[in-house]
Amino acid sequence: MLENFNALVDGLPPAVVYLIIAALVFAEAALFFGFLFPGETAIVVGGVLAASGHLSLPLLLVIAVGSAIIGDSVGYEIGRKYGTRLLATRPMEKHKAKVAKAQDLIRRRGAFAVFLGRFTALLRALMPALVGASRMPYPRFLVFNAIGAVSWVVAYTLGGYFAGQAFDRAATMVGRGLAIALAVLVVVGLVVWSVRKRRREAKEEDEAREDAEHDTPVPR
Repeated sequence: MLENFNALVDGLPPAVVYLIIAALVFAEAALFFGFLFPGETAIVVGGVLAASGHLSLPLLLVIAVGSAIIGDSVGYEIGRKYGTRLLATRPMEKHKAKVAKAQDLIRRRGAFAVFLGRFTALLRALMPALVGASRMPYPRFLVFNAIGAVSWVVAYTLGGYFAGQAFDRAATMVGRGLAIALAVLVVVGLVVWSVRKRRREAKEEDEAREDAEHDTPVPR
């Protein structure tokens, strides 16, 4: 597993790998890239690379946290500037159910919704802009954004780091072949879970869209 990751970054200086991870984490909310690529994937891979010695774990944590805070701050400014016009964009229209869920969370939990949204992929992409559109004061947003960013980055990066270390220990104890087979089974399980989760979310989106169309009054 670690050998495969090392092969992917072979020839790339660590500075470039840090830059790629920072760009993916930043773009998740700032450019709504989270609709396509969850940012935690980048930091988990970064954690695995840190376990292999290719990256510095402390530096990775600092870069990822900084990128998450700045990216969300840009998303907040986009929402504050464009407000309701943002809701008419294609990504927002496509995920009406998630947008409604995020707006309801903001109404019920206020700034704490920023922290809660950090741990769900689509909400993480949506929340900063929707909070900005709601005109929440930026200092209040920043506090909960920073707390959420630190918690999220540390949890997922260390998860990747310890997973990488565990693989090396397993390879030493049971042999690299069996360890690779177990790793493949875990990856397949995660892929199946992710596909089912996305299908379930897509079904919820369709149902929410149908309900909205059904509830819309017909002009006379």
